[in-house]
Amino acid sequence: MTKPAGAVSAWLTVGEVAERSGVSVSALHFYERKGLIASMRTGGNQRRFPRGVLRRIAVIKVAQRAGIPLGEIAAALGGLPAGSPVQAEDWQRLSARWKEDIEARIADLTALRDNLAGCIGCGCLSLGECPLRNPADRLAAGGAGARLLPRPGI
Repeated sequence: MTKPAGAVSAWLTVGEVAERSGVSVSALHFYERKGLIASMRTGGNQRRFPRGVLRRIAVIKVAQRAGIPLGEIAAALGGLPAGSPVQAEDWQRLSARWKEDIEARIADLTALRDNLAGCIGCGCLSLGECPLRNPADRLAAGGAGARLLPRPGI
């Protein structure tokens, strides 16, 4: 059965989703295995995706670009209704959730950038003093040399 000219299907093939989202078919299969997106199967065992998957993929790509790990993306998307597209209110909640993490990474990168010039100036990359090579070194106070670290519970 063919669709009438101009008719819009509620379901998309994996190739159509790949073309419209700019994501490779193999990436779509990966996202599906990780539970980020879901499809249904036809009688011929072909994948069909609801049209709303395109918004979900857009959210995944933006989150990945922001450096959010896939596990966190999956957890966030897991709290949304499975069959419906991501709504503007959903995006507001998700982006607010990730904003604090992004701001912390920006602060870390800013500190790295600011300390990098001093490190290049001395050129030593001293393990005892360099905040880039050995940040928050708790063992430096004990001086040079090997030490046996205590194991928890002993």
